[in-house]
Amino acid sequence: LQSNGCGPAFSEENTSSEEQAMIKTAGNSYLASPNLPDFCGYSPGWSSAFYGAECFDSEVHSYLKNLGKQKSSESQNIDAKKVELEQLLMMETKNYRKTIKFYQKLLQKERRSKGPATKSMLPKLRGQLQEMKSKVQFLELVKKYQMMYAEQWGVESYVLPTVIHNGKADTMDMAPMDESSLLLYYNTEKHQCNNHNGVRVLQAGTPLGLMAYLYSRNAFLEGYVQQFLYTFRYFCTQEEFLQFLLDRISSTLSSASLDPSTSLTKICNRSFYILQAWIEDCYSVDFATNTDLLGTLKDFISSKVASLNGYGERLLSLLEDASARKSGSADRCSAVDKCEEESEEGRRTLHSLCKKLSEDVSRKNFYWKLSKGMGPIAQYQRERLHTGSAVLPKPCCSSFTEESSVSLARADEVGAVFLIECSAQQLCWQLTLLQQEVFNKCHPVHFLNSRALGVKDKCVAVPKAVSSETVSLKVCNLFLSKCIQDQYLLQLLKNADSISTWVAAEIVTCHTAKRQVSLLSKFLLIAKCCYEQRNFATAMQILAGLENLIVRQLPAWKILPAKVAEIMEELKAVEVFLKSDSLCLMEGDRFKTLPTIPSAHVLAMHVQQLETGGFTMTNGAHKWTKLRNIAKVVSQVHAFQENPYTYAPDFKLQSYLRQRITRFKDADISALAADNCANFHQIPAEKHSRKIQDTLRRMKATFQ
Repeated sequence: LQSNGCGPAFSEENTSSEEQAMIKTAGNSYLASPNLPDFCGYSPGWSSAFYGAECFDSEVHSYLKNLGKQKSSESQNIDAKKVELEQLLMMETKNYRKTIKFYQKLLQKERRSKGPATKSMLPKLRGQLQEMKSKVQFLELVKKYQMMYAEQWGVESYVLPTVIHNGKADTMDMAPMDESSLLLYYNTEKHQCNNHNGVRVLQAGTPLGLMAYLYSRNAFLEGYVQQFLYTFRYFCTQEEFLQFLLDRISSTLSSASLDPSTSLTKICNRSFYILQAWIEDCYSVDFATNTDLLGTLKDFISSKVASLNGYGERLLSLLEDASARKSGSADRCSAVDKCEEESEEGRRTLHSLCKKLSEDVSRKNFYWKLSKGMGPIAQYQRERLHTGSAVLPKPCCSSFTEESSVSLARADEVGAVFLIECSAQQLCWQLTLLQQEVFNKCHPVHFLNSRALGVKDKCVAVPKAVSSETVSLKVCNLFLSKCIQDQYLLQLLKNADSISTWVAAEIVTCHTAKRQVSLLSKFLLIAKCCYEQRNFATAMQILAGLENLIVRQLPAWKILPAKVAEIMEELKAVEVFLKSDSLCLMEGDRFKTLPTIPSAHVLAMHVQQLETGGFTMTNGAHKWTKLRNIAKVVSQVHAFQENPYTYAPDFKLQSYLRQRITRFKDADISALAADNCANFHQIPAEKHSRKIQDTLRRMKATFQ
């Protein structure tokens, strides 16, 4: 349940009382090291970066406050809260799963017998499903809200200069700092939130100030930590950020007292939580690509932390798990694997549950109209929220039927004939799974600073003659010069370019106009099916292939059925819609329940637009408002990866598609088209000779 209003107003008075209660419960947990469950899953996640302080409403706050109380007079107990929440979520998810299965059986029975008793039960069951779905969503949101426990180690804003001071080796010679020299705020007016004094919002800060703000109270809950992890490379390197954290740990680890309320203890513990969130969320883009950075962290933990408390062992274990996931998921869809693990444990999330027990194939997410005289206009129909039909699964269907009698053994021989005989839906599903496999390996950080990688606002982002290794980082590099950047975005765009080239090559190599018409129709129907299933990446790749200059001049377009030809205008309208707004796919709640794959190139262009202009103010402070907007846009990558497609894979068909794409990925379309007479407008021989005779006759008359 996502609140559209403001989040809870965490004033100092309200927060301090809760904080004191948690600290009393925690006792001397710092030196004794926390339990393993307390130290897992504190990465704020994409929703924190996207929604910011509005991610959690007051209802979530009050619900969590009352969890774990055996009696109304008892204080909060962190462990009891977690146990109770896990039990509630497991129970509600299990009941929701059982009810969905019962609804499926009842729906099938109603279709066969159409009995009055069955018809009367269905509406009641719909209402129950809606309530159960809402409750599961709410409990999952409460579970994410547990990051509040990391806030017990947050400090007040006036302590932030102390955070910087404690990490300095030459503290005796350091000039005193105040908060105004590190961070710049602006005050908002009193609005619907229950804050009569207004709210101070961070506007800009120095690199040190922005790193120190990670330690401020509510930095996790306000989304600052996650936004920082996405964007810090614009003003500091990974080595500088790691050294900042390690310096704070070094200066406070040995001197931290048993009293958890002291600033030293808070700074030390918060440093560990920030470090953990960084590893959990950005290991693949920062540590896996930089062995020196990873070695520095491991050496520090082994030599200075592991011998003093349990944090060291936990962090080393976390690094090993992250490394195993990085290497083990290289050829797998990590999100689907996660769903499979959850199903084995009987702990499926709402998203995977809905996908495994429902079919969204017939759902259309966008409706497009063509306005006469005005060109293609994309009209995004906003879904009706909180309706009974929105939460109900559609009847389960079997996986792919044996629609094609052509064997894959001779598929390579017949070429495009095999594609024509496969259904558009079948090809759409398998292309979507192939695209998902590539998309799930990317990270929000991959879309930052793409100009430095040579990505431009063109159909072909990177010239084929230029390899990713030879791309030079010119003056357009927005990251610091020593900041290591993972170039996976180039692989993503190269894959998109390969699919577009394959589409064009398959069409121009058809030897008859009839087959070209059939294949053009097939690709148009596949693209339509893709965008209706919110796979905008493949839809735009097919559109790019169809808009190839050679393909657009084929005679087959003139004999294409009118209804099929209209799909081309629909695809152009979809493209206009995607380019219109950087957050157009995040509107409403549809992206939370339906899988989505965005167009990588379009998303990179949106980020480039946000990167335009200066990142610093006249006083040298970095504009945090600009960085926050960039973090919000790229956070949708993780949002879409959280909700995977669950189509049944057809590995033989996928192997065939990979083979054809690989075969044509570097093809010269003009050269392929020149070898095929079906690609040229044919003039009948008699008509051609008659034209020559008429021309000669006119020339003869001229000389007479």
